[in-house]
Amino acid sequence: MLTPRREFWLLLTLAGIQFTHILDFMIMMPLGPQFTQLFAISDAQFGLLVSAYTLSAGASGLLASTYIDRFGRKRLLLTLYVLFGLATLACGLAPTYGSLMVARILAGAFGGVLSALSQTIVADVVPFERRGRAMGIVMTSFSLSTVAGVPLGLLLAQYGGWHLPFIAIASLVGVLAIFAARTMPTMTAHLQAAQRRSTFGGIAQVLGDANHRWAFLFSALIMFTGFTVIPYITIYLQANAGVRPDQVPLVYLCGGVVTLFTARLFGVLTDRWGKMVVFRCLAIAGAFPLLGITLVRGVPLWGVLTVSTLMFALMSGRMIPGMAIISAAAQPSLRGTFMTLNASVQSAAMGMASFLGGLLISRDAQGLVQNYWMSAAVGITASVLSMLVVGRLVLHGATPQAR
Repeated sequence: MLTPRREFWLLLTLAGIQFTHILDFMIMMPLGPQFTQLFAISDAQFGLLVSAYTLSAGASGLLASTYIDRFGRKRLLLTLYVLFGLATLACGLAPTYGSLMVARILAGAFGGVLSALSQTIVADVVPFERRGRAMGIVMTSFSLSTVAGVPLGLLLAQYGGWHLPFIAIASLVGVLAIFAARTMPTMTAHLQAAQRRSTFGGIAQVLGDANHRWAFLFSALIMFTGFTVIPYITIYLQANAGVRPDQVPLVYLCGGVVTLFTARLFGVLTDRWGKMVVFRCLAIAGAFPLLGITLVRGVPLWGVLTVSTLMFALMSGRMIPGMAIISAAAQPSLRGTFMTLNASVQSAAMGMASFLGGLLISRDAQGLVQNYWMSAAVGITASVLSMLVVGRLVLHGATPQAR
């Protein structure tokens, strides 16, 4: 058990690592119009660029599931984080669409495992009763990436070219890696149990548990919900809603500021009211702005910002009880392997959703985006299914009130 002070610093360190990982992924989406023009690619090809990151993360997660519990958490996290930083630097130095694709694949390969490892560490050190608050702290990384990271990245891209945001992220990774090396505990308690299993024995045990399989399905559905829509928001807002390129940072700034506060609130409510209750409430509420952002047109900027801000707050809010539920569905002795496989499932779901969203939308002769609402309809269907699947999960260490 860590002292409250050390636990808090650990959570802040993980939030910082997640901040750079999430920002590296998110910065691609508002840069969509620049990439489609610069490389003369279609919206579907841009969607493939987004999907390459997540699909690579999914594949690397499958590989990582064979070794994640065989190394100390700190040692493995730092190694992967440094490699992630180098891959992000390669993105910033890429001269062509093809080389950028390769660099994104490498960044996804290391970044996807980072996310799983961070979630595993939270589940290892924080009891179930306080895990909602802990996830809320770590999830503020999403808020900070949108409130500060994305707008700043767009400003860097505006004045220094699209390469500069990736170079800045890589530099920040270097600073945070040094900080993590000094502040994180070693975390090797899981190694003894891992040594008693063969390389693939842990994977077989995880997949052999029906509760784990339902948890993977639940995890895929909650990720699929948003990513049929999110990668194409900037393209749609500029083409159809009349949002100017210099106004795009406001979309992410407003969403991030509100989420910065709601993430902590939803974390507290998750522990107080129960994980499943809060998840279902946020899933229902989030469906309305998810559809709304695909239809908003001919309204003033404040109307666009209202819809987009609600969408960011509620979509990210679902993830707080969602990840608390998923981490509790794992058998504690198999949590590292489970969470790594789960990261693969999530990444694959995000990649497939992004690719499907790109196939559903099209452009008319005037360059307007068509059929964007269909992407939202597919996402909402996945959200409804997730509300049904969550009821089948058994949560280890949960009291009836905490569920």
